Amino acid sequence: MGALSPLDPSSYSRPEIAVVKHIHLVWDVDFDIKVLSGIAVLNFDLLQHTDEIVLDVNNLTIHSVELSDGLKLKYTVDKHVPNFGSRLAITLPYSHGPQEPIAIKIKYQTAPSASALQWLEPNQTSGKKHPYMFSQCQPIHARSILPCQDTPAVKFTYEAEVSVPKNFKVLMSAIRGDSNTTITKFYQNVPIPSYLLAIAVGALECKQLGPRSYVWSEKEEIERSAWEFADTEKYLKAAESLCGPYQWGQYDLLVLPPSFPYGGMENPCLTFVTPTLLAGDRSQADVIVHEIMHSWTGNLVTNKNFEHFWLNEGFTVFLERKVGASLIADPAEARRSRDFHSLLGLQELTEAINDQFGPSSALTKLVPDLNGVHPDDAFSRVPYEKGSLFLRYLEDLVGGPEVFDKFIRSYLNYYQRRSLDTEEFKEYLLDYFSGNNN
Repeated sequence: MGALSPLDPSSYSRPEIAVVKHIHLVWDVDFDIKVLSGIAVLNFDLLQHTDEIVLDVNNLTIHSVELSDGLKLKYTVDKHVPNFGSRLAITLPYSHGPQEPIAIKIKYQTAPSASALQWLEPNQTSGKKHPYMFSQCQPIHARSILPCQDTPAVKFTYEAEVSVPKNFKVLMSAIRGDSNTTITKFYQNVPIPSYLLAIAVGALECKQLGPRSYVWSEKEEIERSAWEFADTEKYLKAAESLCGPYQWGQYDLLVLPPSFPYGGMENPCLTFVTPTLLAGDRSQADVIVHEIMHSWTGNLVTNKNFEHFWLNEGFTVFLERKVGASLIADPAEARRSRDFHSLLGLQELTEAINDQFGPSSALTKLVPDLNGVHPDDAFSRVPYEKGSLFLRYLEDLVGGPEVFDKFIRSYLNYYQRRSLDTEEFKEYLLDYFSGNNN
């Protein structure tokens, strides 16, 4: 199987023709049948004349598709391709052009097997009394919870109204708005790629960590969580000193049940973390620093597709180690700490190349070819550590941290709220150091 579309080998959508700019979600969470059901209103800007909108879906039941004025639209869902889902093609009543933004309303529901959603039974939670649900949309699982352009080349703002059972709390990768006993509203005014759409529902409580941060967890973990992550504001300020102002408003943490499969996930406004970080001595703080750094590299400046994943993760590891070192008072000790973690990263990279893939595997490239390859199957420490070491090499090449830190700030300012690929990064780097941008 080759690339699904010209811009992203893992997405059917065609953002070079039409691009979604805002999504309005109305969701109902049903624990009994383990589905999300509701409505997604997608607002598009057209870049070319077209009479068709193409979206990604994966095992969604589509009930109806219509324009915002209620006009019913014809649509087809192509044959399901394992791991990649299906192409949803929506036929417009006539060819629309760039001066005609359109809104499409889709009524649908997810499948109980939606790959983005984990439904936990009460006995899988700390409290043992209530079920729990959380999402993981990265890399290409958002298409299993809503029809979308499931590619990081596209960024959109969103708002949501989510209905949950009484006595449950719902959280999303957005700012919480009004709520009553069953419905909560959310607003995300900074554009995000689809993989950063996130939801969690459970018997949750919160405790304030700082002026812009709360930690959320089940009652049984809340005190331990608040103590473990008490330094969150300190880490945020250290990150801002390197990268510029934090643009997402709120930075909350959600401690998930043990079945959460990652150390952390950088969902905007609400980082998901594993309870294994609750070590009791704050020794796992580097994971939080890593997720905080994603607020700039990954979330604000994003890889255009997952062949360029190093632009997310390599940059984030590179910055995580710089910020971690900046928290050490003694300059010599700070340098040694950064070098030590870089050497550990080199060891992890060597193991990934030799043991996970093999030295001749194409997936060990900094920019691998993912035609026909699910991004999950290419996941490794390679983009993290090869990317970070490449940036460390560039830093040394151009004159050290004082010089390269200014480039980093310029790069983040230029590409903020956008997506880019490796060739664009290369062009910006060369232009900057040839004197065109600094």
